[in-house]
Amino acid sequence: MPRYIAFLRAINVGGHTVKMDDLRGLCEAMGFASVETFIASGNVVFETASADSKALEGQIEAGLKDALGYEVATFIRTPVELAAAAHCQPFPQAVIDAAGALNVAFLSEALNEESTRKLMALKTDIDDFHANGREVYWLCQVKQSESKFSNAVLEKALGAKSTLRGISTVRKMAAKYPAIH
Repeated sequence: MPRYIAFLRAINVGGHTVKMDDLRGLCEAMGFASVETFIASGNVVFETASADSKALEGQIEAGLKDALGYEVATFIRTPVELAAAAHCQPFPQAVIDAAGALNVAFLSEALNEESTRKLMALKTDIDDFHANGREVYWLCQVKQSESKFSNAVLEKALGAKSTLRGISTVRKMAAKYPAIH
């Protein structure tokens, strides 16, 4: 059965606290197998016979809205897609090493030319961006708390939902849940 990784928005942030055991149980109740969570920030790994990522996103979003009472945007990736996101080199390594943080924003769709222009208009001396498929990489030169950029700013600029993860979390997940060839 294929494995998928779901990156969930609004889990254990903004006053929306969900225990990982409860989240696992909700996903199992939706019919998913071998459900695991990875740290307490809304990362769920599961198996299912379905090969339709969009349908899976909709199923999870509807199930969590019913169970939790609020919208939880969901972004599904396969292990191959996760590995590609983890191993992307969006900036020179020396620039990454000197930065305060490198984050990955997961999106439902790849950016078109207009959305890419809007993303790049957010660039400052502190914040730089790189779009690659359905991921946006945010390089922050200082502590994230010192930047005016956030997931809310990204969503407003793009007119689309997203969720952010630190590159170290993405890389650890890719190592733990490798693509099987």
